[in-house]
Amino acid sequence: MSAPPILEASGLSKRFGGLLANDDISLSLGSQSGRVTAVIGPNGAGKSTFFKMLAGFCTPSAGRVHLFGEDITGLTPHKIAAKGLVRTFQETTIFPELSALEHVALAHQLSRRASDLQVFANSASARRDEERMRDDALQILRFLDLDGVANSVAKTLPHGYLRLLGIAMGMAAAPKVLLLDEPYAGLNPDETDRAVELTRKIAASGVSILLVEHDMKAVMKISDHIHVLYFGKKIAEGTPEQIRNNEQVIEAYLGKEDEDIGL
Repeated sequence: MSAPPILEASGLSKRFGGLLANDDISLSLGSQSGRVTAVIGPNGAGKSTFFKMLAGFCTPSAGRVHLFGEDITGLTPHKIAAKGLVRTFQETTIFPELSALEHVALAHQLSRRASDLQVFANSASARRDEERMRDDALQILRFLDLDGVANSVAKTLPHGYLRLLGIAMGMAAAPKVLLLDEPYAGLNPDETDRAVELTRKIAASGVSILLVEHDMKAVMKISDHIHVLYFGKKIAEGTPEQIRNNEQVIEAYLGKEDEDIGL
């Protein structure tokens, strides 16, 4: 028997009153782990709503979401994350006075073993838990080449480092599937190149990545497969080369220079 798809969305639709934000969208990551899949489309195409439905932040009006064959439709984000599907956000929520290491350690809460009472009482098991989470956090920062800023407080970090810190916090939940929401937004070309390489490194470790991104040059460089949304509908999917030459996709981006969108 063949393995079920790692992540599969079937006929997802979302209606907000009279607005149909997503209309019968289906997507599968297949059963091979460690691949990078992108969802692209102009502003207002429904990408963010689609991501929210996958991660449990928004309940579909119709359709189902399966993770490794298990129906996760309607579960809370916390429960979905515990099953291995973790989402990062466009804007990383930071605590300005906490260090990068402390941020990633805090993001390990899904793996906490001590009870709330043990944490409150500062028991020996809670202290061991805290030490383990800090050690794990430092390993993640090393993996992402961020250990050099481990003890730097967040308010002193440049924007590029904050974007990578958001990814590091997502990795703290030990994801099998990582949803990256515009991970390269606001980065300069050098920062984007670095973030792309780190994304590849995460995928090479066996984590399947699904990303929404507007930087088409980065998308074309990193993606194994691309899905295109336009006004809430999926209009195309394929390899970067297939998408680059797809007339419907070119039409959807009409009015932009080909070089600007990477097509």
